[in-house]
Amino acid sequence: MTDPNVEPVGTFCLVLHTHLPWLAHHGAWPVGEEWLHQAWATSYLPVLDVLDRLASEGRRDLLTLGVTPVLAAQLDDPWFVDEFRTWLGFWQVRAESLASHRDPVMRDLGSREFVASQRALSALAGAWSGGMSPVLRPLVDSGAIELVGGPATHPFQPLLDRPWQRFALRTGLDDTAVRLGRRPEGVWAPECGYRPGLEDDYADLGVRRFLVDGPTLQGAGGTTADAVTVGDSDVVAFARDLEVTYRVWSPRKGYPGGRWYRDFHTFDHASGFRPVRVTSTTTPAHEKATYDPERAAEAVRADAADFVDVVRRRLVDLAAQRDGRPGLVVAAYDTELFGHWWHEGPQWLEAVLRALPAAGVRVTTLAGAIEAGHVAGPVHLAAGSWGSGKDWRVWDGEAVADLVDDNERLRDRVLKVLAIPTPDRDPVRDQLARSTLLALSSDWAFMVTKDSAAGYARDRHDRHHRDARLLADLVERGDAAAEPLAARLHAVDGPFGHLDARLLPGEA
Repeated sequence: MTDPNVEPVGTFCLVLHTHLPWLAHHGAWPVGEEWLHQAWATSYLPVLDVLDRLASEGRRDLLTLGVTPVLAAQLDDPWFVDEFRTWLGFWQVRAESLASHRDPVMRDLGSREFVASQRALSALAGAWSGGMSPVLRPLVDSGAIELVGGPATHPFQPLLDRPWQRFALRTGLDDTAVRLGRRPEGVWAPECGYRPGLEDDYADLGVRRFLVDGPTLQGAGGTTADAVTVGDSDVVAFARDLEVTYRVWSPRKGYPGGRWYRDFHTFDHASGFRPVRVTSTTTPAHEKATYDPERAAEAVRADAADFVDVVRRRLVDLAAQRDGRPGLVVAAYDTELFGHWWHEGPQWLEAVLRALPAAGVRVTTLAGAIEAGHVAGPVHLAAGSWGSGKDWRVWDGEAVADLVDDNERLRDRVLKVLAIPTPDRDPVRDQLARSTLLALSSDWAFMVTKDSAAGYARDRHDRHHRDARLLADLVERGDAAAEPLAARLHAVDGPFGHLDARLLPGEA
């Protein structure tokens, strides 16, 4: 829907990566299920609402949305839907109580939170009553968005040996196909992690495109202004344009740190709500000014206009550098940034998606960018990620050396146990593979390296490893105790009901 009266300047792709690790049945506060409930209420509901509203106007190719299989499994789980409904009810009760506060500022805060909770409850009683997949499927089927998948539990693929890397990816792709009726042709490579040769396994499993970070492509002599075919394959890699992406993402200069936006880190501890604005990045919590929704809305409009200008100028510059040949800008973010971390993010997102076409920018998906001819190559990429240093240090550094060693030993141990063929599916062996995949999640190393709920992450790592090792021992011995243990583990850690452990040794 690019404005025909404005000279087209190039193509923009927005990619959102929607992911949280397996949190169901693993604690509530301050991390655990509470983390998922907050992201669901403040990011997933409003972001999907924005996309549904734009799609209802006939808009197509809005963005590429990645939803990790491990998150989809939780958002579709009837038990978790019921838990979320209860959580929303408590949110509404707290807001209703605050709305009668003697302080008018707190009364206004309570009223706003009550309206937000009521909106969320209505969504859960309606379109979201069956989880996320029934909401996503019409957007995918209509062409409003492109959905990309990924490995089952979001492991850091470069550190996996080939059988586990392929098994995790195949399980994840199968899971998306079960939920949405189609197997995704694109993946969000967890942590944008890449090692040479991954493209061959992607091609073999039907993956046609994936994401890397800008420096991974630039270090190989490419430019983020083009997607590229990788190595000797026809698999296409897209890279983030960091100059544009960091206009939002940067913790120092990004829009979410603007003075009028609601401050994420400062709470009214009696109610649990956030009553103040950022004010400045150096203002102490007790000195922050009261949040003003009208001034925040003005800031959204200004920052959306600025971003559109940034994208347009970037594309104009690229065309000038390329003898008039239109370029490509890919900006990629965690979905949880929009709403959960940045309260006004969904409003900003809608404003940007409406304004870019009017500025002569073609907005499309990764698949649409390929169709538009934004593919060069081939390029032989080197190893990389979107983490600190753009290498693997976050997931393979000194702080997590013991986790890496644990993971390697567990993979070898379980692969050895499962290498003994069985003619029929075995729920015990399936659970052994499932528990191992949960142990291999990249989140645990990330949280330890970044010292973000590191204790929780280590506990989760240890628990999944302990469960998988014990089950492996019982399976190897043919011990009858394996069956009840597998059943108990499945009741707590039971995503991916289609998972078939017989496929793992065969992927070697």
